[in-house]
Amino acid sequence: MFAAFVAGLVLVVAAVLVVRQIMTPSEPKLPVIPDARRPVVERAAKVCSSLSVPLLAAQIHAESDWRPDADSGHAQGISQFAPDTWKEWGRDGNGDGKADVWEPRDAISSQAHYMCHLYDVVEQIPGNPTRLALAAYNAGPGAVLRARGVPTIHETRGYVDRIINTLLPEYRKSEARYQRSEAKRNRARTASPSASASPSPRPPSPLSAPTTRRRP
Repeated sequence: MFAAFVAGLVLVVAAVLVVRQIMTPSEPKLPVIPDARRPVVERAAKVCSSLSVPLLAAQIHAESDWRPDADSGHAQGISQFAPDTWKEWGRDGNGDGKADVWEPRDAISSQAHYMCHLYDVVEQIPGNPTRLALAAYNAGPGAVLRARGVPTIHETRGYVDRIINTLLPEYRKSEARYQRSEAKRNRARTASPSASASPSPRPPSPLSAPTTRRRP
């Protein structure tokens, strides 16, 4: 009788916990920058003031979903450069002496410099400069200059809208969450005793003490 009561109580408690977990709102799942790509994205975001880590991350997500081997048939690599554009804007981002469109450190650095150039190109066109620069990256700066705005190309408009309306806000939230987590980790590291604290001096060993020789 008592065992049955305990078993029933356990089931009730388990059911309450399950319901509570279901009812408790969880943080939305957000896209994140892969750890291996974060250093180069953070460096690239400093190329000019128009860029930011969330913007470059959202653009890479839209271009290749972070795949270094992405190949659409007319654009290649993690940042999806067309061969002609890469010839002009490809950079050696990792210091190995060559610009390789398949190397993320080269491609992301090149993406940042090209985007900064596109911001300058669209500067005199009315409208949101980020929308215009993204449109120029996708359709080419000539198409944006001719249209005096985002050209009426279905792919380009979908690309710009997806980044501005969906991916960029998500990566901003993701980056804010990452920065909070890093700040918390740094505070915990600062508060903990230093592992490199100097140990207490040990007493001299009797074996190392100087000996006095007796005179014969």
